[in-house]
Amino acid sequence: MFNSNIKYMKKIFNIKYIILATVFSTVAITINACKNYLDVAPQGQITQAQIITDPVQASNLVTGIYNVFYNGGFDPDIESLQYVFMTDVASDDADKGSSPTDSGDGLQIDNLTTTPSNGTINLVWTGYYQGIARANQALGVLQNAQFDATTKNKLMGESRFLRAWFYFNMVRFFGGVPLLDRVPTAAEANQDQFQTRAAVADVYKLITGDLDFAVANLPEKGATDVGRATKGAAEALEAKVYLYLKDYQKAYDLSEAVITGGKYSLVKDYSLIWRENAVNGDGGINNSESIFEIQAGINQDCSSGVNLYVVSQGPRAGGKFGWSDLGFGFNNPSASLVNDYEATDARKNGTIIFIKPGGTVLFDGFRIPGPDSVQNSTYSYKAYHSRTLERNCSGNTDHLPKQLRLIRLGEVLLINAEAAFQLGKTGDAITDIGMLRTRAGLVATPPAGISLASIWHEHRIEMAEEHDRFFDLVRQDAVQPGRAAAAFAADGGKAWKATNALFPIPQQQIDLSGGRLKQNPGY
Repeated sequence: MFNSNIKYMKKIFNIKYIILATVFSTVAITINACKNYLDVAPQGQITQAQIITDPVQASNLVTGIYNVFYNGGFDPDIESLQYVFMTDVASDDADKGSSPTDSGDGLQIDNLTTTPSNGTINLVWTGYYQGIARANQALGVLQNAQFDATTKNKLMGESRFLRAWFYFNMVRFFGGVPLLDRVPTAAEANQDQFQTRAAVADVYKLITGDLDFAVANLPEKGATDVGRATKGAAEALEAKVYLYLKDYQKAYDLSEAVITGGKYSLVKDYSLIWRENAVNGDGGINNSESIFEIQAGINQDCSSGVNLYVVSQGPRAGGKFGWSDLGFGFNNPSASLVNDYEATDARKNGTIIFIKPGGTVLFDGFRIPGPDSVQNSTYSYKAYHSRTLERNCSGNTDHLPKQLRLIRLGEVLLINAEAAFQLGKTGDAITDIGMLRTRAGLVATPPAGISLASIWHEHRIEMAEEHDRFFDLVRQDAVQPGRAAAAFAADGGKAWKATNALFPIPQQQIDLSGGRLKQNPGY
């Protein structure tokens, strides 16, 4: 395994605020190689001229976009602790956890009292614009590629898929955001286009345009290296985007293409979806259900896992201590979530680690002691990574190589079910939901029958602790006003306001823009 730096010389831009991090005179892209498509040897200095004529070096350039997913923790964040705060903890699915005084920023988010000076929102803003910058940098080079058109368009499709991913989360977090569809020149960098907020509709137009291109140009699963974006991933993400836009026909058509395409199938045992190793051919990394998954592995400096993702959510010592704890203790499944499971639903124990009197033994035999020695009563099983039965990293728990399943077939079935129901295709919705409930050990039809409410219930239970609940509640509230308020009232009596649907624009970004970035209402 290697930790390589690929640098290509390219003058870029001088933007005042942090959306593109700092001012660069060269672009440095770090390849945290681990396995599959990330296995690349050290390249040293690579010029732009080499990249546009060599598809291997161009592919490595695109790999540098994927590598932004490994950042996070207490640094600019894409899919790690700060993102978890803004998705799970922000919702009714989870509480901040850890000790009561640990992370005031996380507590604000949990209590729906986030302020513009909150450090978490600034780290997520910065992390996502770093990803957008990398995608734009790659696209700026690739448009001049001189190798075959199929390879060029595939690499551009990956870059545009990733840019769409970044912007989709940004528009759901903050609403209209600065719309960078390319690397600005030095002369353009201070223009209002790059320093002010675009309309939400314009952000979505960029997202759907990127995904249309990706669907048209990405290969199917099995025709590209494991871990790279595929046609199925682009179709699935675009189906989700159209569900948010209430274009149910497009959401249905795109999700139906994924379901009927023959490339994916449900893992039989729900608890094995997030395990590293398959059991009797079921589950494990890059399993049959996984549509887009962040790869991880072990390299020489143990930096190829998502920074602090596992350890930040691991069970934390408290009370009598006397045991080697597993992490910081954040993101505890809430009582509201626990109470929403049907009694025999197998997804509950596949999602939640319950701290039991007398101790809790995990799948690998690790024993967590009882409540008198542990800080909190519930933890995310989906975030757990075994130090003994799965890959370890020489004691460096910050980068445990947990692979993140960002899109999976279970979610696509939920998208299809909701779109089908809205289109009057009730039979399709019943089939989709029945597949998920049967796997969970339940009767195929929800107790109260198929309805929008029962589909939303299944969405919550199926996707719990997968970092999407806050977005989904906001989306549902736009379909059925009052939905979010009721959910938060049931989560300890939290008071939801309509302005909570968006996070505040980070004050640091407003200041660095010279006041041209305008704040969301209510902040």
